[in-house]
Amino acid sequence: MLGRTYDAQNCSAARTLEIVGERWSLLIIRDALFRGMSRYSQFERSLGIAPNILASRLARFVEAGLMKMSPVSEESEVSEYLLTEMGKELGAVVVALTAWGDRWAAPKGAPVIYEHLGCGGTVSPVIKCRACSRELKSEDLVVRPGPGTRQKSPMVN
Repeated sequence: MLGRTYDAQNCSAARTLEIVGERWSLLIIRDALFRGMSRYSQFERSLGIAPNILASRLARFVEAGLMKMSPVSEESEVSEYLLTEMGKELGAVVVALTAWGDRWAAPKGAPVIYEHLGCGGTVSPVIKCRACSRELKSEDLVVRPGPGTRQKSPMVN
């Protein structure tokens, strides 16, 4: 069985995969973000996920700070899972992954379309330079050491 960590990788993408890289993880986040789900029973019904797997993923999300548990009401013993700011920021990842899937893995076309609530325009993920605001492609990028770089990092030559 594969481990959950990438200890040999000095890479933020690897650290992110340790938290949300397992099967079902981003689908749970997607449903919380874009379908308004917050209860265990909603996720279970929507995804058809095994209860033990769902419980494990939600517990990890709470532990990692992506979600917090909150009682539905003072009288109820039922709790809901609410996304934190950290969890909400994964929306860009879900949109980017969906856009890639629409292009390369959806032969009949996009099953869902993300729209801007304000104007109704469709949303697309874009990589932009912070300095000049130009849209970039992968071939326009270079990887340089950052403040967290270790010696012999697999990402940096």
